[in-house]
Amino acid sequence: MSNIKNVAVIGAGVIGTGWIIRALAHNKKVIAYDKDIKLKNKLILEIKRTWPYVKKLFNKKKLNLKNFKYVISIKEALKDADFIQECVTENYAIKTKLMNVIGKYAKKNAIISSSSSGLLPTRIYSKCKNPRRTMIGHPFNPVYMCPGVEIVPGKKTKKNFLKKASKFYESISMNPIMVKKELPGYLADRLQEALWREALHIVNEGYANTEDLDRAIEDGPGLRWSLMGVFLTYHLAGGSAGMKHMLEQFGPALKLPWTKLKAPKLSKKLSSRVIKGTRKQAKGKSVEKISNIRDEYLVSLLKMRKKFETKLK
Repeated sequence: MSNIKNVAVIGAGVIGTGWIIRALAHNKKVIAYDKDIKLKNKLILEIKRTWPYVKKLFNKKKLNLKNFKYVISIKEALKDADFIQECVTENYAIKTKLMNVIGKYAKKNAIISSSSSGLLPTRIYSKCKNPRRTMIGHPFNPVYMCPGVEIVPGKKTKKNFLKKASKFYESISMNPIMVKKELPGYLADRLQEALWREALHIVNEGYANTEDLDRAIEDGPGLRWSLMGVFLTYHLAGGSAGMKHMLEQFGPALKLPWTKLKAPKLSKKLSSRVIKGTRKQAKGKSVEKISNIRDEYLVSLLKMRKKFETKLK
């Protein structure tokens, strides 16, 4: 188990807020920094909104806000941190500049992890002091619910820091996925991007609307993927012979020109179809209302999944 207790979260947007909530739910001392001081009140409101779901998921009795502090000085945020989770805008110039600052003020062996969803760690940390303790820690939204986190090493990252980071993430009820070496987009986002591009082509060419495509995933592959992902699902598709027969049976279909993995042009017409489609799906409900429904669902789903995961192990 990790002995890391002091966590600094740099950037208090949606992802940063998610990390803060998750860390607080596991009794970590969290200090947050964002150059926009106005985010503090919004952050507190989000902590309170999500707490009923977080409390239920992690079997917590109460929220200890004494473990939380919001500061306007990055130096103050970093001085005692053993683990630093950076969550600013997805931009090489911004992140590289920030990591230079973080490296200067962070403790010598403090682990520095970026919440990037696709940028290369070697480039992000190119001007950071002591890059051997740096990496990507890519979560999934909502961070306070989803247990997945992709750990991506840079070329100078040392294994002992990767192991410490993995133990820390496990200590806040996450399931770390260790990526063997850096690549743009990492793992899950590359898979999601392929599906997203194909969906945009289908909408763009008028074969279906956004609701049709969401239903196609919700009532089919999505139900299976939440338990066993892509490969084990296809393994079952091969019958008693498993993946061997599946590849023999359906392998030739890979040569058929069904998919268009090149992204379509995001024209005004396509954007309008996607925006109107999702607005219709929302049925007048606010983003906050839908978020509450999603969070309640995820609590139930994750608790149920635990019962079945043990049977696969």
